[in-house]
Amino acid sequence: MERKNFPMERQKRIALLAHDNTKPDLVQWAKENKAHLANHELFATGSTGEELAAELGFEVHTLLHGPLGGDLQIGGKISEGDIDFLIFFLDPLTPVSHDTDVQALMRMAVLWNIPIVCNRASADFMITSPLMDQEYQRLLTEEIDTYGSR
Repeated sequence: MERKNFPMERQKRIALLAHDNTKPDLVQWAKENKAHLANHELFATGSTGEELAAELGFEVHTLLHGPLGGDLQIGGKISEGDIDFLIFFLDPLTPVSHDTDVQALMRMAVLWNIPIVCNRASADFMITSPLMDQEYQRLLTEEIDTYGSR
């Protein structure tokens, strides 16, 4: 299978999402990592975006609430090359009504080979990686072109 490079700029476009029960943990983590996040462009869904903007004191592009299509909006932005990094604090013990949307979002992240964080420990490791503040060449299969077709 052929591979091609897909550039990721020094300033990353990071999507920050959380299920309801993990939202306080995501907001607390973001506050603790405010200096790292300030160097990047942030996106979030619904009330998560509003809370993050209020706590961090800088712009967070806020989309629809997850169950109302926000997760799908983030997935669309990934496939359009507008999101470089996904931080989604999942709640594995509570079922959500829009689970198929979450699965579709994760599928897009894997397909487009962007970093995915699903818990605090992974977020701590990745946000402090030297790659966060450097350009990076993601490898994509040659079958995926810039329009997302195979």
